Amino acid sequence: MRKLIFVAAILTASASGVFAQTAPAANPDGNTPAVATPDTKNPTAPVEGANSFTESQAKDRITEAGYTDVKDLKLDDKGIWMASGMKDGKAVSIALDYQGNVVAK
Repeated sequence: MRKLIFVAAILTASASGVFAQTAPAANPDGNTPAVATPDTKNPTAPVEGANSFTESQAKDRITEAGYTDVKDLKLDDKGIWMASGMKDGKAVSIALDYQGNVVAK
C-alpha cells in the first residue's frame, strides 16, 4: 500500500511540472523579415541558419545584387554562402545568408 501511495505521489509531482512549463516567447522584433527582398535587408546580416539556396540560386542572387566575376562559392558550416567577386571595380568577399541578404565583407 505504501508503494502505491509513493508511486502516486511521484506521478502527481512529475505531471504538475509538465503543466508548469511555459511556451517560448515570440520574437519581439516583428519587423525582421524571414526573407530579404530588394527593398529590405536585415541590418545584422549575414544571419546564421539553415540555408536552402542551391549553389546556382546563390550565385544568381549574388549576381542580381550587382556583383560580377563571382567565384569560389562555398556553403560554410553556419549556413552562409561565401564567395569572392567584384563590385564597382574592387575585389570583395561576398556572403549570402538564408534570408537572402547579400553583403560584402
